[in-house]
Amino acid sequence: MASGLVEAPAEYTGPLPAVFLAGGIQQCEDWQADAARAFEDLEIVVLNPRRAVFPIHDPDAEQQQVAWENRHLHRADLVLFWFPASSSHQPIALYELGMMAAGTTLLVVGADPGYLRRTNVVCQLQHARPGVTVYDTLADTVTAARKALA
Repeated sequence: MASGLVEAPAEYTGPLPAVFLAGGIQQCEDWQADAARAFEDLEIVVLNPRRAVFPIHDPDAEQQQVAWENRHLHRADLVLFWFPASSSHQPIALYELGMMAAGTTLLVVGADPGYLRRTNVVCQLQHARPGVTVYDTLADTVTAARKALA
């Protein structure tokens, strides 16, 4: 049984390996729920930036969300990026991918063939992290993440 799911804005400082679910949140399906379920049998913590309810009227909420994501991206042992087909380019996720690609954290990346910036993700990663494959489906991305954790 999985050790847990931590959803923003809850903090995780525990000792277990952590997987951060990075990627599209706005104008796309809740792919994070599917990904989190796929890790339920592992002794890990899944860090999910997608909140059940985002306090849109709180003027400090966006700043707190960005700070939470930054802390937990750097705390994670593995960052799984998924770029779903969407009407949004998911600019924050692209920025986070660039930031993490410049570091040494283990990355597993997937982009739906219908994602607007898929070619850019593939090309940029070929330069920044030549060994990172960009998968076509969320299922293949999760499978690769599970293998990387083993």
